[in-house]
Amino acid sequence: MLDLSDWSPDPYILVLTGLGFLIALVAWLPLALKRLPLSLPIVCIALGAALFLSPAVSDEPLPLTYPEFTERFTEFVVIIALMGAGLKLDRVFSWRRWSVTWRLLAITMPLSIAAITVLGVWGLGLPWAIALLLGASLAPTDPVLAADVQVGPPKTGEEDEVRFGLTSEAGLNDGLAFPFVNLAIALSVYAANGEPWLEKWILHSVLWEVAAGIVGGWLVGRIFGWLTFRIPADTKLAQTGDGLIAIAATFVSYGLTEIIECYGFLAVFVTALTLRHAHREHDFHREMHDVTEQVERLAMMILLLLFGGALVTGLLAPLRFADVVAAVLILIVIRPLGGLIGLIGLDAAWREKLTISFFGIRGVGSFYYLAYGLNHMPVEDGERLWAIVGLVVLLSVLLHGLTVTPVMRLLDRSRGRDPDATGVPPPGLQGPASEAISEN
Repeated sequence: MLDLSDWSPDPYILVLTGLGFLIALVAWLPLALKRLPLSLPIVCIALGAALFLSPAVSDEPLPLTYPEFTERFTEFVVIIALMGAGLKLDRVFSWRRWSVTWRLLAITMPLSIAAITVLGVWGLGLPWAIALLLGASLAPTDPVLAADVQVGPPKTGEEDEVRFGLTSEAGLNDGLAFPFVNLAIALSVYAANGEPWLEKWILHSVLWEVAAGIVGGWLVGRIFGWLTFRIPADTKLAQTGDGLIAIAATFVSYGLTEIIECYGFLAVFVTALTLRHAHREHDFHREMHDVTEQVERLAMMILLLLFGGALVTGLLAPLRFADVVAAVLILIVIRPLGGLIGLIGLDAAWREKLTISFFGIRGVGSFYYLAYGLNHMPVEDGERLWAIVGLVVLLSVLLHGLTVTPVMRLLDRSRGRDPDATGVPPPGLQGPASEAISEN
């Protein structure tokens, strides 16, 4: 009989048990929350808060306590999400068909970075370099937490302009925000020791790292596409039926491009697009997507549990009233207004433009950029920056998580699609995607 007075379970066994429950939740919660005005991230953060409020857990998972782990783990989650986002996209790449993406990248994101930077300097009293780091961290939308507004799995046809725009934006802007993060680092180093920065930033951080990231990602995608679908033998990777090939492509693309000092985030997304294009109609894309999504959800859930723990162990303690106001402005003024400006002239209904502009979800990408910046530049007030970014992400998870289901269901109904149905939506909802696929 069990003697409770001497009962002391092995921590290893407790971890295994907890992971079992976690994996079960990862599989079940999306189904349970499908029609509810809740999202998986909200539930994960609440579970993490409850876990770290327990007297049995004494650790404080604050990002500044574990700066290297924070940077690397958020980096891992983002690159997995980028591969998944790229594999989802059915729409053939072209300048015209991707016009909504270019508008969000070329207009909305720079406007958001500039507005947040000015807000940080004039409203929060931050130095220019630190305010720019804050702007570069908070401007990109998130490929991890934006799953509820992304397109469906490959070949499902769930690719209206709203879902496509938000998915493609989240896939590309995580890489294109990096030059601004590096600019903040360069300006900070210049302020500290007067080291010249302009030429190196333009030639290396902008021209080389962006161009090499795109070309490197394309080359890796072409090679994996040939090995997976085109190699003239029974040894082609698609024959394995193992979706882990997508994880392999993610790591190879990110690793090789980072070795030559270019933007691995950008390379991974380009690799995913190129791999998807290698044989657009092959069923193996679904296998790769499903494995990638499972790994992404599990990693995301662990990260958000830790985020929930950080929230209840002091992450937001350094906040000031001005910081709270700034966080609200970033979510409900700066992003929506920047989005609407960027979408002026786009051939889309106003309700679609409003939806794209509103769902500028912030999340794991913001965590990564801030962690990376703080680990590479001298900053004295890192706790306050983490508090601001943490608050923005928390408010985004709550605001967008509570509204995404009713808004997207209402949008689907307005376009003549039953949100509870499966399969390809009516032609009016497919937009340029259907034309692209038919041409291919």
